[in-house]
This record gives sequence, structure tokens and C-alpha cells, in this order.
Amino acid sequence: TFSVQQRGCGKVSGLTFTLTCSTGSGDQRAERRYATYSGGTRQFEGSFRITSMSGSRISLKQTFKTTGPFFMLAVERGGRLYAVHGGDTIATGATVGATVRVNTVHQVGTRHRTYINGSLKHTVSSPSGDFYDKFGSYRTASGNGPVTTVWSGIRFWRK
Repeated sequence: TFSVQQRGCGKVSGLTFTLTCSTGSGDQRAERRYATYSGGTRQFEGSFRITSMSGSRISLKQTFKTTGPFFMLAVERGGRLYAVHGGDTIATGATVGATVRVNTVHQVGTRHRTYINGSLKHTVSSPSGDFYDKFGSYRTASGNGPVTTVWSGIRFWRK
């Protein structure tokens, strides 16, 4: 189950997530938020295609701890995918029109791994606690729209 979050200039239509404005301030988001979990291993899979982007630094997939951000995968206008916290480059090639598959495997209390197009690209230690998954288009603190992202093939597994 999920809830749709639309704030500021964010608009959600099915699996299309749009930020219509270029503002660099305020809460600009168009996302789906999934149910909270607190243990085991959780895997997310989905593919995104950016259909237009004149902004930059837009978060596409997030694993949140209920107390705040834990892992945020974002994209810059040139197609670089990066971890918002720490700034590590995760992959390149997420340009307008390209389809990119994202898998996250989260072992609560152990580690969080991110795969891009089937290849492991990023690993970070995970604390224990309560978490949830989100995806869509979200303006990071240093980002701005506009952007339109279309997601497909959304799947979840748990172990």
C-alpha cells in the first residue's frame, strides 16, 4: 500500500511525477510513500525514464528512516546519479529519454545496497529502526525543477 504525496508544484498522475516550477525553495515533491517496515530484508525494483528536465538535483528514490532521511538517490541534469548524503557518484547515463532500472536491497540493521541496471553501485551500513520507501520526483535542498519522471515495473520483495 502507498500514499501519494504532492506538495508545492508537485503533480502525480499514475506513475508520472512532475515538478512544474523552477523554484529553489520550499517543499516541492511528487512521490509515492510506501508502508513502514522495521526488520528483515526489503527489496525495491523500478525503472525510471526522465522525459524532461531543465532543473537539476532531483531525488528519484529514497529509503527513509522514520526519524529522517537515510538514503536518497538523486540525478543531476547531466545524467549523474548520486547519493544526496555524502555526494558519492552512483552511476552516469540517467539522461533525458534513457530508461534506468533501480534496485535497492535493505537489510535492516546491516546494510543498504543500490543496484543500477543490475550492477551493484553503492553500499552503506544500515542502523536498525523503522524505514519506508519513496520514489517519484523531489527537489533536494540544492535542486530545482522542472522535471518529469515516469516510473514503471514497480515491485517489492521481503525476506
